[in-house]
Amino acid sequence: MSEETPYSNIPHDHTLAVGICKGLRPNISEDIPKPLADLIVKCWDAKAENRPTAKELSHKLRKWRNEIRNMNGNFYSQIKGHKYIKRFNNENISKNISKNIETHPQAIYTSRLLSFKNLPEPVNSNDLVSECFDCVIDETA
Repeated sequence: MSEETPYSNIPHDHTLAVGICKGLRPNISEDIPKPLADLIVKCWDAKAENRPTAKELSHKLRKWRNEIRNMNGNFYSQIKGHKYIKRFNNENISKNISKNIETHPQAIYTSRLLSFKNLPEPVNSNDLVSECFDCVIDETA
């Protein structure tokens, strides 16, 4: 959403894998509305049982999309006027925006098997979006 490629300036190697296990996460752009940033962080939880299911994500995202389309609802009221929505709705934005970001030669964005041994147990970052673990995805929202 921010058009920033995560970890583009560092090698995608064992050190990065260990960093991620120890809580390293990509930056969330300030342009991302807080409810969405909170959801992203919840998806990054080190414990799989704390992450939303695909069904919960689908339900929440469809609900938010409908609120934006209908220009009403709790989510829409929180994000209307937000920079990201203004940018998203701007007809002058090109769909093929590309940034001139130099990527580290060992930053690889294709599927491949990474077989690292002795990785630490995953933990959450201490620098996550504030209050993100208080946000709850429920089927009634």
